[in-house]
Amino acid sequence: MTPGQRAFDGKKYVLAFFITAAIFGTAFYAAARLNDARLEELRATEDRISIDLLSNETQYDLLGQLSCSDIARNPVLSVELNSLANRLSYAEETLGANNPDVIALKKQYSLLEIKDYLLMQKVASQCGVHPVFILYFYSNAGDCADCSREGDVLTYLRQTYPSLRVYSFDYNLDLSALKTLIAIRGVEDTMPALVINNQGPLYGLQAVPDILKMAPGIKKLATSTPSSRAASQ
Repeated sequence: MTPGQRAFDGKKYVLAFFITAAIFGTAFYAAARLNDARLEELRATEDRISIDLLSNETQYDLLGQLSCSDIARNPVLSVELNSLANRLSYAEETLGANNPDVIALKKQYSLLEIKDYLLMQKVASQCGVHPVFILYFYSNAGDCADCSREGDVLTYLRQTYPSLRVYSFDYNLDLSALKTLIAIRGVEDTMPALVINNQGPLYGLQAVPDILKMAPGIKKLATSTPSSRAASQ
């Protein structure tokens, strides 16, 4: 090999190195920008959830002062809770179930659900209304193969019957109020578990016909139109 050929080969190697470095640099920059955009989106989602939580807590204080006729004209927070659940689910799926911010938001949301549950119990007792409650206990610890499918079933029912009150709780969440609720309802560590209108608990996957059979009052609730269900998905 002549000195000229060696020099030419060296230039090729140098050129190949710079091209490779440019490709990797561009890919790294694009990935970094994508991650930054995703983090900003997640922060915005967290901010919206936090604002919703504060807003709902304020509504609870206001609703506690209303008469039965006022509450009958103003369904109590079911739509807001459902919307908030969807946002929290998105944050959980994107950030991860073990993310500290997600866990903190989940605790706040779980407390909000318990407050709504207690308020509706009071409304049912004092105002003669007959809401339908479903307490849904699930696990994100990888030990519940049917939890995702049960969640889909309850999402469908919640979208079909907007007045149905579905409260979803992570059984393993370290929250004293939730542990008290679990103890009161006698829910064991077998997921998924449902408590329907304070009866149960029921363990294992429950399909739509099973739940409607156990809680026929659901069919008496107002239903949403197909277009409104599609808009909420």
